Amino acid sequence: MSGQLTPKKRLLSFSTLEKWKDFSLALPALLLLAIFTYFPLISSFYISLTNWDLIKPIKKFVGLLNYERLLKDDQFYRVLKITFTYTVLDVALSLLIGLGMALLFNHRSKAFGAMRLLIFMPYYISMVIASMVFVWILNPEYGVLNKALEVFGIDKVFWLNDTSTALWSVVSVSVWKGVGFVMIIFIAGLRSIPTEYYEASSIDGASKWRQLIHITIPLLSPTTLFLIITSFISSMQVFQSVSVMTGGGPLGSTKVMVMWIYEMAFVQFKAGKASALVIIFFFIIIFFTFVQFSLSKRKVHYEG
Repeated sequence: MSGQLTPKKRLLSFSTLEKWKDFSLALPALLLLAIFTYFPLISSFYISLTNWDLIKPIKKFVGLLNYERLLKDDQFYRVLKITFTYTVLDVALSLLIGLGMALLFNHRSKAFGAMRLLIFMPYYISMVIASMVFVWILNPEYGVLNKALEVFGIDKVFWLNDTSTALWSVVSVSVWKGVGFVMIIFIAGLRSIPTEYYEASSIDGASKWRQLIHITIPLLSPTTLFLIITSFISSMQVFQSVSVMTGGGPLGSTKVMVMWIYEMAFVQFKAGKASALVIIFFFIIIFFTFVQFSLSKRKVHYEG
């Protein structure tokens, strides 16, 4: 009969229906992404083309003037350098210490499980609270660290008020808080490596050091790449610890990009210029993330 659907048409219709069903399941997440990510980004780009003080409703269109002023501003490159320095220190120290702890505590026992839990617990502490604790620890007069140094005859150090130690002090909070997470991810990566590789290399007379260099580290490269990318993006956006511990000081030695954006928008009321800085900073993070992916293609070893 001409009114009946052929089997081919029924199959096509069912396939199309399944695709729409899959899309409908992802629609709420896509909608939230559009509302809280893409719309603010588009709005920021529009505001970056204006001269707006956040108070008056009128936004005077100035084109790319805000971008031009920022790229000619020496402070932009100084703040960017501080942000990169912080990020490199935070990512490098977190990965090195986290890997060391993963190798040390990768044992299936209740005692080692308890130790892993204690190391991981700071990850759940608010960054503001962690920063306030470190402000107390690093206090030059009654801080625990200076009191401990006095035992060894070392004079008190003004950790947060010295340009040579302030940034390191802020980095230490982030490393202390995040190293447990890095350790847990590395342990998961270690346990995914087949034991046959170690058994075969032991028969060939390979030492533990050679196993680490030639088996463990290469096969951990996908895990390492994941941690580098996520840690890089997170560290570049540091704000809370700097705001609580130093406020960008002393002498601007810890003023990072997000803090400068905040000051520009909500202290100086230069919303247009701050939005331009947001857009520039966004593309800087995207660019360096892409570079890391590109450089890792030959060095990341996926098993299988």
